[in-house]
Amino acid sequence: IWSSITVDRKLLEGAGFWHVATIGRGCKLDQKLTSALIERWRPETHTFHLSYGKCTITLEDMQLQLGLPVDGSALTGSVQSADWGAICYDLFGAIPDNIYGGRIEMSWLRDTFPELGNDSTEVERIRYARAYIIEMIRGYLMSDLSQNLVHMRWLLKLVDFRAVDKFS
Repeated sequence: IWSSITVDRKLLEGAGFWHVATIGRGCKLDQKLTSALIERWRPETHTFHLSYGKCTITLEDMQLQLGLPVDGSALTGSVQSADWGAICYDLFGAIPDNIYGGRIEMSWLRDTFPELGNDSTEVERIRYARAYIIEMIRGYLMSDLSQNLVHMRWLLKLVDFRAVDKFS
């Protein structure tokens, strides 16, 4: 189980994710509800179509709720083909057994990055922070219906923690 308490706070703050990490503390995400909302999302109108009408979530709503920046370089999910195994090795220090079109299983991340010990190195803390941020991105920032898979394109944005908070 991921815990923002075990992640180096300075790393999360530097990457601009500390507020996101603490906002859900004590709350459990309901995957079925999240999936239901995703199914009701209409990208062409940027609205949720619900039984009682339409609902729009604005960029300002996200900024206020999650404390993420909305000014700066836009963060997009597009990426050219890449050697995902090499990228995982460079940024996580390990390569998953299975990579599905640039996606890896969240269970692999959880198994590969158990809770940090008091004697963890700076490199281990950075890798753990990357895995934790990837879980937040997959879990509630860029959710989709894949359930247990996360695309590694988001990992490419976590190479330099000092640059991450410059993205919108």
